[in-house]
Amino acid sequence: MAIKISSIKKKQYEIDGYFILESIIPADHLELLQSECQHAVDQVHAEMDRQGTDILGINHRGNRYFCGQPSCAHPSLKAFIFSDLMAEICRATIGNHAYFHNDQYVVKKGQPGMKSGMKFSWHQDSAYVQAKVGKHPEHITCWCALDDMTDKNGTTYILPISRYGNRKLADHVTEKKSNDRVGYFGNDPGDPVIVPSGSIAVFSSLTFHRSGPNVTGRERRAYLTQYSPAPIVNAPGAHPQYYAEPFLVDGTSVVA
Repeated sequence: MAIKISSIKKKQYEIDGYFILESIIPADHLELLQSECQHAVDQVHAEMDRQGTDILGINHRGNRYFCGQPSCAHPSLKAFIFSDLMAEICRATIGNHAYFHNDQYVVKKGQPGMKSGMKFSWHQDSAYVQAKVGKHPEHITCWCALDDMTDKNGTTYILPISRYGNRKLADHVTEKKSNDRVGYFGNDPGDPVIVPSGSIAVFSSLTFHRSGPNVTGRERRAYLTQYSPAPIVNAPGAHPQYYAEPFLVDGTSVVA
């Protein structure tokens, strides 16, 4: 069945920098994303063991995991990454030219009554790119809920651009202990993404978001895939950061 993003959602992206699609991921793709998640966490554990540490960047053993580029080891994920659904989301946001930029699992462990799945501080995704490259195009993150999301299991909170006030990359500072890059210090709590599994929050790389701790005793899993209107590179003429795989040309998928 063809997916069409409504004009209302497109307008919300223009004004607020995000929109939400509830229960939109097809059942077979949701099962695929869920099934590969633990393998990605195991790879982070293996690297932690190799380095003899419990903290690897913004990964904290037993608390939260950011498992980057899982589609390298599990190319089956590309069935979702290059699906008709993701093509329509790209057309509705960044336009008719799109490159697959990056993917990542984000997992928060949970222990009953304890803040074991750590919070993640207010940031723009462009700030994590900016740490490595110079000027780069605004791009999108598709934050896919692999479990039902609640305020208690550490869902994402989004600060609409219309409330923040501008669509620019803010200065970020690195938070000690967590290694989070933090760029918003105001009092707005943001809007919680309370959605069932299989939903997608689509937001700009310039939209501030954060997440709370997980106190439910159960894992909270999400899968992120990101797309840009042009390759993101470290310097002119350099190799692209992460993937930069062509996806859409003039609105049509070029993936076989």
